[in-house]
Amino acid sequence: QVQLVESGGGLVQAGGSLRLSCAASGRTFSTYAMGWFRQGPGKERELVAASSWSGGSTYYADSVKGRFTISRDNAKNTVYLQMNSLKPEDTAVYYCAADPQDGGEYGYWGQGTQVTVSS
Repeated sequence: QVQLVESGGGLVQAGGSLRLSCAASGRTFSTYAMGWFRQGPGKERELVAASSWSGGSTYYADSVKGRFTISRDNAKNTVYLQMNSLKPEDTAVYYCAADPQDGGEYGYWGQGTQVTVSS
């Protein structure tokens, strides 16, 4: 069982930056692929960034490429999402999720953290 707790959300002006953190419990965190999802008002949830268990392979949605960076510190059981050059359309609840099999099936989810970008 893995528990995930996000932090770092908040209100920021367009062009600003935030860093989200996701702290995981459980000894097997380092073997899990991890992802950051978001769900904006009236929108479907989307995967914005993902990392393999080692961090050696990453994925970014086109909408965040070049602005967001996913990273992880397996010694601290934590995955991060550095968000730069934020836009109002990045406003959403951001969730981290764990994929134990690294096969695209995210079986564990955090409670989410709100990110609001003002124009």
